[in-house]
Amino acid sequence: MARNDLNGKRVAILATDGVEQVELTEPRKALDDAGATTIVVSPKEGKIKAWQHDHWGDEIPVDRALSEAKPDDFDALMLPGGVMNPDHLRMDKQAVQFVKSFFQAGKPVAAICHGPWLLVEADVVRNRNLTSWPSLQTDIRNAGGDWVDREVVTDMGLVTSRKPADIPAFSRKMVEEFAEGVHTAGAGARIADKAAQKEIRG
Repeated sequence: MARNDLNGKRVAILATDGVEQVELTEPRKALDDAGATTIVVSPKEGKIKAWQHDHWGDEIPVDRALSEAKPDDFDALMLPGGVMNPDHLRMDKQAVQFVKSFFQAGKPVAAICHGPWLLVEADVVRNRNLTSWPSLQTDIRNAGGDWVDREVVTDMGLVTSRKPADIPAFSRKMVEEFAEGVHTAGAGARIADKAAQKEIRG
């Protein structure tokens, strides 16, 4: 993945304390290797403390405070998991709006493990196919999403995966989707198509 597919692309990585370390560092390396500029955005300034399996991990420098981050400055968004990280972020209205703005603009988004909790809170999973850590499947279905158990799922610029073991597949698809850029077909046509299929099935 050393090709320069993402040259000139700026990718926001939204995270806070308790982010699963490997779910931030390994996908970030894949993005960097593909030529992207990655920026860790957080409600916290300075550094965030990562979680590593069952104990605290490394400190990760924050590149930009969420209060100063503008979605227009980025081409794509990556949401790492960890239980604490998205649970804190989904309680932050500014973080939720930041996520929602990428979908409103049709920009690609990638989320892994518990990261899709933020997608549920931003109300952007309706009529989309996605996956996550299995404990989120009821939340996703209740929010109108179609949850499936696969290592990586793509749907109109949204890339999701279940767990750290899926990171290689997640990273490959993320780079592909981020390279494609804005998905101008939008979710509207897809939602209308799914609604029509349901109506035909009765």
